[in-house]
Amino acid sequence: MTRIIVVGGGAGGLELATKLGRTLGRKGRANITLVDRKASHLWKPLLHEVATGSLDEGVDALSYRAHAKNHHFDFQLGSLQDIDRERKVIILSELKDEQGELLMPSRELEYDILVLAIGSTSNDFNTPGVRENCIFLDSPEQAHRFRTNMNNEFLKLHAKNGQGTVDIAIVGAGATGVELSAELHNAVKELRTYGFGDLDSSKLNVSLVEAGERILPALPPRISGAAHQELTKLGVNVRTATMVTQADKDGLTTKDGEKIHAQIMVWAAGIKAPDFMKEIGGLESNRINQLVVKDTLQTTRDDNIFVIGDLAQCTQPDGSFVPPRAQAAHQMASRAFSNIVAKLTGRELKAYVYKDNGSLVSLSRFSTVGSLMGNLTKGSMMIEGRIARVVYISLYRMHQMALHGVFKTALIILMGRINRVLRPNLKLH
Repeated sequence: MTRIIVVGGGAGGLELATKLGRTLGRKGRANITLVDRKASHLWKPLLHEVATGSLDEGVDALSYRAHAKNHHFDFQLGSLQDIDRERKVIILSELKDEQGELLMPSRELEYDILVLAIGSTSNDFNTPGVRENCIFLDSPEQAHRFRTNMNNEFLKLHAKNGQGTVDIAIVGAGATGVELSAELHNAVKELRTYGFGDLDSSKLNVSLVEAGERILPALPPRISGAAHQELTKLGVNVRTATMVTQADKDGLTTKDGEKIHAQIMVWAAGIKAPDFMKEIGGLESNRINQLVVKDTLQTTRDDNIFVIGDLAQCTQPDGSFVPPRAQAAHQMASRAFSNIVAKLTGRELKAYVYKDNGSLVSLSRFSTVGSLMGNLTKGSMMIEGRIARVVYISLYRMHQMALHGVFKTALIILMGRINRVLRPNLKLH
């Protein structure tokens, strides 16, 4: 029986493993195994809400093991260490607990088809002091660290009877930086209702620092302009064309020698694939460690290895690269699924072409702005406000439907509405 291993349970990897399990795994046509170094999955675009406490990841996180059991695939907890392409095995690192005690020794898993969907990490561009002093918002653990630090700073301020400010600097005005900036102001509003009556927006100084000429550089100028306006209204200090050259425990230093003081610093200024992926198993990689793939999503040096999501450098017909977005991972998972089935049945594999369905940025409960693209709009249409918010949430619902189906997703939505009544609006622990 064909052995298919998917490494990485992010948006694309988990959707692919689920689809393969429901079709090939259920019918006994293939053994599907998902490997991830975490025990649960959380949709990455939600991390800024986890960081501020407006989302309880205990409710929204999904257990890989339980999901695997329900969808006819296996789950293995572990981190990829290496790939032996000659023997067709992947090597997983030994697994230790927080005290350094060995939980599982290093082990090997055999594959016939391997899919790498490990995703990306933050790129600090080797800026001095960033790794030691900044929080990278690319995992639930980092989001927890941010929330703990933020709550501690607000407690200190409360103990001083509101004398002073909480200064937070966010480097990188892509979707993560912009959404976090807005969500922080929502958190302050909520905190006031939980006994922090001396807190208001004037006690929070958020600096959003972007090296480029405008925020949200990947989106059309009119959308980034609308988002810039909204953030300024909220009181966010938006600084464009400002390059950070150093970080220390007191704040950031810019190229002009200016100091941006901050008790908490977040680095969200670019992505790269993990360092250990560079030329892993002799596969072709680029300068940010992404693996280079053909248009069928197979690696350039091995047709039995597929790569999807942020880890893939996939060139489009016009010469551009597929952007590292959740919608791209979702589309790649679908194309990889049909190509794997085609490969197993001896049919021709098809090229993946990225379809830009538009981009939406949530400015917390204040606003949502973005563009939708498609045949109906003959190009792109700018949307904002309540309609944009509904569409933004629907992107997450699409991800949930790919994992759970329509009926279970409807139950999850109902449970979410009940939790709104039962649970506090802000997670304070």
